Amino acid sequence: MSEPKAPTPAPGDTYKGWLFKWTNYIKGYQRRWFVLSNGLLSYYRTQSEMGHTCRGTINLATANIAVEDSCNFVISNGGTQTYHLKASSEVERQRWITALELAKAKAFRMQAESDDSGDDSTSPSASQGAGSRNSEVQSTLRTLGSKVEDLSTCNDLIAKHGSALQRSLSELEGIRLGGETSEKIRQVTERATLFRITSNAMINACRDFLALAQAHSKRWQKALQAEREQRVRLEETLEQLAKQHNHLERAFRGATVLPASQSNPAIDSKGSVPGKGDVSDEDEENEFFDACEDVQEFITVPADPKYHRSGSNVSGISSELGMDDGTTSLDEQSLASNPESPQSQEVVPVRKRRTRIPDKPNYSLNLWSIMKNCIGKELSKIPMPVNFNEPLSMLQRLSEDLEYYELLDRGAKCQSSLEQMCYVAAFTVSSYSTTVHRTGKPFNPLLGETFELDRVQESGYRSLCEQVSHHPPAAAHHAISERGWTLRQEIALASKFRGKYLSIMPLGSIHCVFEKSNNHYTWKKVTTTVHNIIVGKLWIDQSGEIDVVNHKTGDRCHLKFAPYSYFSRDVARKVTGVVTDKDGKAHYVLSGTWDEKMECSRVMESSRGGENGADGRQKTVYQTLKAKELWRKTPLPEGAEDMYYFSTLALTLNEPEEGVAPTDSRRRPDQRLMEQGRWEEANAEKQRLEEKQRTVRRERDREANRSTNPAEEGKEPANGALIEDSISDSPLKSGHQDNYKPMWFERQIDPMTGDPTHIYRGGYWEAKEQGNWDSCPDIF
Repeated sequence: MSEPKAPTPAPGDTYKGWLFKWTNYIKGYQRRWFVLSNGLLSYYRTQSEMGHTCRGTINLATANIAVEDSCNFVISNGGTQTYHLKASSEVERQRWITALELAKAKAFRMQAESDDSGDDSTSPSASQGAGSRNSEVQSTLRTLGSKVEDLSTCNDLIAKHGSALQRSLSELEGIRLGGETSEKIRQVTERATLFRITSNAMINACRDFLALAQAHSKRWQKALQAEREQRVRLEETLEQLAKQHNHLERAFRGATVLPASQSNPAIDSKGSVPGKGDVSDEDEENEFFDACEDVQEFITVPADPKYHRSGSNVSGISSELGMDDGTTSLDEQSLASNPESPQSQEVVPVRKRRTRIPDKPNYSLNLWSIMKNCIGKELSKIPMPVNFNEPLSMLQRLSEDLEYYELLDRGAKCQSSLEQMCYVAAFTVSSYSTTVHRTGKPFNPLLGETFELDRVQESGYRSLCEQVSHHPPAAAHHAISERGWTLRQEIALASKFRGKYLSIMPLGSIHCVFEKSNNHYTWKKVTTTVHNIIVGKLWIDQSGEIDVVNHKTGDRCHLKFAPYSYFSRDVARKVTGVVTDKDGKAHYVLSGTWDEKMECSRVMESSRGGENGADGRQKTVYQTLKAKELWRKTPLPEGAEDMYYFSTLALTLNEPEEGVAPTDSRRRPDQRLMEQGRWEEANAEKQRLEEKQRTVRRERDREANRSTNPAEEGKEPANGALIEDSISDSPLKSGHQDNYKPMWFERQIDPMTGDPTHIYRGGYWEAKEQGNWDSCPDIF
């Protein structure tokens, strides 16, 4: 990247350029972009940060500037802030020193004038002294006016006497005298001419100053009066806000509130995740954060104003900007629910769902005492008491992916596949928003366990999950909406306990098909990591990359979930992405966090530039229009911290319902006992169910052995083979080892990915209507 040439500093100008700033003993000097303006020296990591993230600022009015050698110099404001800087050359260093000294002098004068104005008084008697300050200001203005009049008089006198002197000298030239006298007169004439030239220059300067002062005198007085009135208003507003704050604080103390751990889940523990928004301050004590540079693969900058047309939705879609014909915009009107849905044409009584569950009991148990002998084992093979669970099964957690189903409803209405891709990408991110505080482990479903989520009346969709394999665990999920989309997935979990943290790697693909356009999207899930297993407060992070692919059009969205890093100054839980067409041309940039919101910005132009990336290549710079919000997380219900941090949807998932299958998770007794707070009984029931499942599996394997190898009849499987099988590959590829045929899903080859998967075969909702569950196994 070509380095911008620094301009020659001039008084009052803003001065910018690259300097090397000392950070720490690991990274040494790091290149930073410095900006000198209005007596303040600020710096940024890159030029693109100037619009949003300042890394530090020092006031030159009280700063000391010292030169160390030909290229190095130090700026300090007395101990709290010290910048050790290095220029690329001695000439460049001198330019900066000159600019800094000029800015310091100007800032000092401005500060002195501010001190003299008397506006810094904040004593309780400020209102009483307002009249005296006003009189002082008026007196100062009168003095300045008198001085201006004196200057005007002097200007007139200089002009008058200068003209008289010139006339006298001209008269002397006409008198005939001796040669020596003539020479003296000639010298005097030359000097008088020089005086006249100099006087004329001063007269012109004085005239300009007087004209300017007279022109702006009244304006300055009006501005001063306006500032004075604004200050009085601000003082009154501040007083009112202080009273309101005091009132709210008293009300807050008396109300039931969320604990501090919800707003910042791990602020008081080692390895905790810092809160968001703390990205603009760079304390000198924390300069170690410079050791890790931002690895973002692209940079976004505001688009050229020529792209912002009046009367149009600049953040939406327009067919004139290269999109498909007839495309719709991202405004809220086009994103409303489908009016053609039958549920929108008739009034149907909607069931009232529960909004609370029993509070979580405060039982203490040491996780490390249980897991210290399980390092290296898969999570599904570790016997866990319910103390570390939440009263939901993995099938119910899988159904929570539909928390923000409205995104798919909106996507179904889109005529542009690229716009539709934005909503599908936002939907993939939204599925992680419920996990930010959910450190409890869901119940491992029993083989054959199911869970239905029928929300046709409220939301127009219904879904079904079934546990199709137990070792290794795998669940199949199918959801269909009356608003034009179908979602299916089979997820298997590969999990490892590493001592300090727990990694959960979902395996398998998620498919979403839109009926109207026949666009077929697929993507995979990222890795979930649970930190501080041994010491500290548990907290969850999502990291990895997702490629959302439209197999019909070739459109693609590459999403990156940035892992939390102690050395990063970026926003925690950050997600970025770029939507491209089949030719690789970028159309949208997505940004946000997986626990709060996602936004999209239309790309107008893209180019190579900016800083070099981690691989040494230049990052892509996207010129984008104003961002449009795609999704925002719904706040948790009141008292969520006492209810396992469940969302509004999660609170209803285990609510008893009539007519569900006997294998439904709502009928699982250990899970129901845990929800009711009867954890000892739940642990005993959990052991009973697990032992029953082992017995059933032994019998199933024995039957399979009889049918495939009669000679082995009567022999027991090898000790531990039923539960401790070592499965190194995904069940989606290696084949299931349960000898079990699912009730509602059948194993097929996925036409899109080529992997074996379970696809809904149908019949469940028909069986529910008939109340015919005779073929369901007895698993509880």
